[in-house]
Amino acid sequence: MTGPGTAPAPPSRGGRWIQHWDPENETFWKETGEKIARRNLFFSVLSEHIGFSIWTLWSVLVLFMGPEYGLTPADKFMLTSMVTLVGAVVRVPYTFAVAIFGGRNWTIISASLLLVPSVAAFMVMKPGTSFSTFLLVGLLAGIGGGNFASSMTNINAFFPLRKKGWALGLNAGGGNIGVPVIQLAALAIIGAGGGPRVLLGIYIPLVLVAAVMAALFMDNIENVKNDTGAAKDAARDAHTWIMSFLYIGTFGSFIGYSFAFGQVLTNQFGRTPLEAAYVTFIGPLLGSLIRPLGGWMADKYGGAKITLWNYVGMGAATAVLIPASMEKSLALFTIAFVVLFVLTGIGNGSAFKMIPGIFQNKALAKGLRGEAAAAYGRRLSGASMGLIGAVGALGGVGINLAFRQSFLSYGSGTGAFVAFLAFYAVCFAVTWSVYLRRTTPRVPVTTATSEAEPQLSYAKV
Repeated sequence: MTGPGTAPAPPSRGGRWIQHWDPENETFWKETGEKIARRNLFFSVLSEHIGFSIWTLWSVLVLFMGPEYGLTPADKFMLTSMVTLVGAVVRVPYTFAVAIFGGRNWTIISASLLLVPSVAAFMVMKPGTSFSTFLLVGLLAGIGGGNFASSMTNINAFFPLRKKGWALGLNAGGGNIGVPVIQLAALAIIGAGGGPRVLLGIYIPLVLVAAVMAALFMDNIENVKNDTGAAKDAARDAHTWIMSFLYIGTFGSFIGYSFAFGQVLTNQFGRTPLEAAYVTFIGPLLGSLIRPLGGWMADKYGGAKITLWNYVGMGAATAVLIPASMEKSLALFTIAFVVLFVLTGIGNGSAFKMIPGIFQNKALAKGLRGEAAAAYGRRLSGASMGLIGAVGALGGVGINLAFRQSFLSYGSGTGAFVAFLAFYAVCFAVTWSVYLRRTTPRVPVTTATSEAEPQLSYAKV
């Protein structure tokens, strides 16, 4: 039997399955676990990065699609909306695939599946292709959005609670960078006079590299079992849906603006595809790079506090975008939009850190301690991440549909920005009232069927 001061090596049953994994044991973590966890984190980031690039592929492909393609601005916003929708929906099954197949095994499968939308897009990207064909192929690209959910669930199991904010932030941030990287690649290709098939020709072999690297260097964890009860318990917990709502405001904004920014610049400000491409990558790049900082700040000061004040900043940036949009001030508009991207990155990191903290606190309130509390927290936080990530990504659908309607109704994105400002105000109110407001007595957020339990201190959630 393993004592608290020992650090047994994680034995394997073949196929890179680790049977013993106890990251909360500090001796185990320092002597054995940290090295393995970091290795899996690195290659998880690689696969998720390529997944994000394929998911957001159509945010740059539409920039190549000039008048000869016969698509209206509304058509393009509808196309990117549907791609975002598929990416949101597949996050739910992708979350539970880790427990069924193992984190390494599913990373191999999910990375390999990215060949389907890449090859399909390569085949149809030419003038004369119907809008319905573009839409169908675009929907295939949505599977790239699922890689985020499975990657986050997998990495959540590898790291101890005290390191989750940093690890999840780095994992997600490295994946999010797939958005600006593919936009930069498109910029280089457009600038060199190349076409969309050149871009696809670059990414198809990268997909194969991600799958091979996962096979060679990643691991499965034996005690991350398939647990359908965890999904049901997470779905019944009100905090899952509250955090889903808050994640709409952070990640939904990030992915929605990533798809829409270039189209707004071309349709409202008359930028050429090349001129738009020079700018569009900056916001997603900074928002991705700063996401780990949001997780680190949440580790240090509490995710709820960082998330709350981040919404204040997002509201302020959006308030600047409204007059900038009305006056067509390109410089002010671009600066405010980039600032908004940065704030979505911080909020993404802080909001996701809140999830394991919430369920760890609930475990402690139930009287669980030590590994039992950690196991409870991992079980429910891992299950809830898929739901939260899926619902959050739906915010990207809403943003693109809001822009579509705003351009149809007003010829600009101003109406959409007014709606976004109101939404961020609601997110601020929800964060404060649920996770930071002091009441006596304090009562936890529960469903109607939940048993009463002592309220928790969410200052460090």
